[in-house]
Amino acid sequence: MRKTLAAVFIVLGFLRGAPALAQAIGDGGPDPSTVRVRFGPLMLNPTISLTNIGIDHNVFNDPPDKDPKEDFTFTVTPACDFWLRMGPTWLSANITDAINWYQEYSTERNANDIYKISWTVPGSRVSFKVDAGYLNVKDRPGFEIDTRAQRSDTSFGGSVDFHALSKSYIGLTATRLQTAFADDAFYNGTDLQSSLNRVDTTFGVNFRHLLTPLTTITFSATRANADFEFSPERNTVSTSALMSVSFQPAALLKGGFSVGYDNFNPVDPALPGFDGFVGSVDLTYVLLGSTRFAVTGGRGVQYSYDINQPYYVQSRIGGSVAQQIFGPVDVQVRGDVAYLDYRNRAGVAVPVADRSDRVTTIGLGVGYHIGKDLRLALNVDQSHRQTQVVDHEYERLLVGAALTYGF
Repeated sequence: MRKTLAAVFIVLGFLRGAPALAQAIGDGGPDPSTVRVRFGPLMLNPTISLTNIGIDHNVFNDPPDKDPKEDFTFTVTPACDFWLRMGPTWLSANITDAINWYQEYSTERNANDIYKISWTVPGSRVSFKVDAGYLNVKDRPGFEIDTRAQRSDTSFGGSVDFHALSKSYIGLTATRLQTAFADDAFYNGTDLQSSLNRVDTTFGVNFRHLLTPLTTITFSATRANADFEFSPERNTVSTSALMSVSFQPAALLKGGFSVGYDNFNPVDPALPGFDGFVGSVDLTYVLLGSTRFAVTGGRGVQYSYDINQPYYVQSRIGGSVAQQIFGPVDVQVRGDVAYLDYRNRAGVAVPVADRSDRVTTIGLGVGYHIGKDLRLALNVDQSHRQTQVVDHEYERLLVGAALTYGF
């Protein structure tokens, strides 16, 4: 049976509204504006979305000459954030369940579960945080693999912050992520379990300074090891240095960005390493209360299923502009482009040397707000992958509606 805990709390959220909160943001607690339900010390933010209600014109990402298949589809995603105050500490969690349904192609139906939990212990001199997560999904792991493959991710992490100066902190971090594909997960004749099952461990040190009450700058250095369970010749070690800037939700510019340098070294001398710029961006700005600009993206190393081209450098940038037209009606224009630059193993023949794929997506949406938290939208999104690899290029059109609550 499917786990229903998230759905139960979401129903409770619809039955009971949350009172106004005067609690400050920080120390692991919630943003008061996101809390909708309160049961004593327990606070919740339930959300639900019904998206992609329409026609997927290329269910399997087939090339144009392979008769792409169409099907009616939709995705329903209930989710809930939890916060529990325990003395001076905070316990927080998130449960997300996503059900993807296809009318004709039952092999593409799936149910994805994501669970996260963390415990934050603030202190005047020393504070620490421990967290864990579990993900069990059947989806496309990135831009490269078109099969909806079953996999699970199990993660553990922790951090310690030392209050060095009045507005400065020195921190230590450690994470462990285990990725495991199912026995029957294959793509292009390759066993994804044998090629991609691995354990990623990361250790880091950082210096964090509060520039303003709403802006934080962080300098960090990390060491990461990837140990592949069935393909030890793919093991890697990387060292990176980053500068990050983050903005609190109350700031005019929300989100953050990072920029830095990565030294990525495979243990196999037949595979070239990577030395270069890496980073990420996730920023949002609202102009005059009616125009919303958003930018997301990043650059870094991603692992490929192909043993002869075992990794690629992915560079991606995306953005959107949402404009309130009149009253409850808004229009959104969005776009995204990603470049996948592959590295070849020395001494082997590959179909395309110095391969570089490009994946572009453009979209248009019209939304209507039904009350404060409920929004109905009509969306059209077009995706296209350009590549020199035979039978790997595709075009995909998705036309549908979406109904969201709590976003």
